[in-house]
Amino acid sequence: MATPSSMPWKRGTTDAILAMDIHHCGSSVMANEQKTWCVAKPSSDQATLPANINYACSHVDCQILQKGYPCFSPDSLISHASIAMNLYYQCKGRNHWNCDFRDSGLIVKTDPSYSNCIYA
Repeated sequence: MATPSSMPWKRGTTDAILAMDIHHCGSSVMANEQKTWCVAKPSSDQATLPANINYACSHVDCQILQKGYPCFSPDSLISHASIAMNLYYQCKGRNHWNCDFRDSGLIVKTDPSYSNCIYA
C-alpha cells in the first residue's frame, strides 16, 4: 500500500469534498457517444501503478485522491491508479491512447464509480 511520502502527487489541503468533475478540462460527451472510462488493468504490476499515478497527476488535478476526499478509500494502489488514469483519460479527450499507460490501462463501458467516489 502506498504511503503519503511515497506519493508526491498528494498535495494541498482537504478544504472541500470534490466530485471527480472533469468539466474544467474541456471534455464532454456527445449525445450519441458511448461513455467510457479508463481503469488500471488488474494484472498491472506494482511498479507500473505508481508511475501511472505520478504521470497522470502531473497533468491533472488528483486532489480527489487525498485522505478525507471521497476517492481516497479504498487506499490501494490499483484504486488510486484507476482514478488518476481516468482523470487523465477524461481530461485529455477519451482517446484510446490516453488510456494506454504502457499497456496497463483498460477502457471500460461500465461506470466504475463506487460509494461517494463518482468517476466523471
